[in-house]
Amino acid sequence: MPRVVFLLVPDLHLLDVAGPAQVFSTAADMGHDYRLHYVCERPDVPTAQGLTLRAETTWPPLMPRDLLIVPGWRSPVRPGTGRVDAASLARLRDHHGAGGTVASVCSGADVLGRAGLLDGRRCTTHHELQDVLALRYPDAAVVRDVLYVQDGRVVTSAGIASGIDLALHLVAVRHGPGTAARVARSMVVYARRNGEEDQAGAMVRHRAHVSDAVHRVQDLIDARFAEPLRLAGLAAAAGIGVRTLTRRFAAATGVTPLRYQQELRLERAEHLIGQGVTTEAAARAVGFADARMLRRLRARP
Repeated sequence: MPRVVFLLVPDLHLLDVAGPAQVFSTAADMGHDYRLHYVCERPDVPTAQGLTLRAETTWPPLMPRDLLIVPGWRSPVRPGTGRVDAASLARLRDHHGAGGTVASVCSGADVLGRAGLLDGRRCTTHHELQDVLALRYPDAAVVRDVLYVQDGRVVTSAGIASGIDLALHLVAVRHGPGTAARVARSMVVYARRNGEEDQAGAMVRHRAHVSDAVHRVQDLIDARFAEPLRLAGLAAAAGIGVRTLTRRFAAATGVTPLRYQQELRLERAEHLIGQGVTTEAAARAVGFADARMLRRLRARP
């Protein structure tokens, strides 16, 4: 029975633990015999969200098939944060040296770096921490703005929710993509994303504004991006005129409604292609009449 062992660091983010733990717990419910363990240096572990967790201070025996995961914590750039003692770092090194897999979520990559496991390897972390990671571990190859990176038996992921993507990837590697898809569906995860996908998708990049009318239009486009959408209908949904919508949308997001819809279509198509769908089928699935427009968008810098 493979173990999944989480090394809990003070001030950790709850979702960094809960997301991957739910993936492996759901896989266990489906008959894959994972046993989850939570270890720490002290019995009580404060979290960034104010809830204190209790974990074991004694490590379980580890085999090469077992997985060690280091969740991230709040503000690794602050001195004194992310406290991990030499014995825990040695556990990580020894497990990897014995043929085991180690993984991190968000700032947990810093612990892998301290253990010497990032030297000469590709890795990633939250987009706000990539420069810090590259500066601290110059022998590591930090891959920017991707969801997760696997380099041999070292797997690192971006911020917080991407831990779910990392765990689903590991389930897919061990049990096949069909099992990972069933786990994602059970968890009501929108899509099992590829590691190369951008950390900040269109729905994130173009939402940092305070225009209620534009947000209402984006909600409609998000829900129906594969359909033909007319500006008049979008404007009516927002309760404003077409010219006003065009002006406000561009001012709030930096793109036109059509360009925003195209970005959503392109991201979804890239995801499908990454899952093995043909370009033609992906184009039809996201609302293009044929693959020509999709190819042009993919070639656009």
